[in-house]
Amino acid sequence: MMKHVFLTGVPGVGKTTLVKSVCESVVSAGVSVSGFFTEEVRERGRRVGFDVVTLTGDRGRLSRLSTESAAGGREYRVGQYVVDLQSFESLALPLFRNMCVGSKNVFVIDEIGKMELFSQAFIRAVRQTLDASSCSVLGTIPVPKGKHLALVEEVRSRQDVKIFMVTKENRDTIFDEIVSAVQECVK
Repeated sequence: MMKHVFLTGVPGVGKTTLVKSVCESVVSAGVSVSGFFTEEVRERGRRVGFDVVTLTGDRGRLSRLSTESAAGGREYRVGQYVVDLQSFESLALPLFRNMCVGSKNVFVIDEIGKMELFSQAFIRAVRQTLDASSCSVLGTIPVPKGKHLALVEEVRSRQDVKIFMVTKENRDTIFDEIVSAVQECVK
């Protein structure tokens, strides 16, 4: 039986925008939604990093452009970005502890990607959430390229996950199908 819905597609195709729209739709149908989104941070039209934003509006730093190497400690990098693991974990991890109380709940994980996967605690929390009986997940995962990400491949191979490939061609027409899949998960 399908229990979770994930969107995948190339960066910038509109996965997060779709997830936000799906959340609005299912909330209006009486479904409780919690979790987080990952949003670009821009300065003067240029992307300088990413923030984690909870559904209640709290915001924390996920990454920023690397201008210099960190003094002491381990530096986590994805391309030109340095990941702020402490900021990410302090905002995202408590959300997992407070998720899905009662029935008809959806927990949003946008996204399970390279930056987030530096956190072992995040990996454990995602696995526990996917295995929990009280919760359905609506999330995003990257398109596989280069070295496979173990947790992303686990999500892809789960029998209880429906994956939608979002493209520029279908992103405006796939919405209703995704909403229906999420509603089916919380029945």
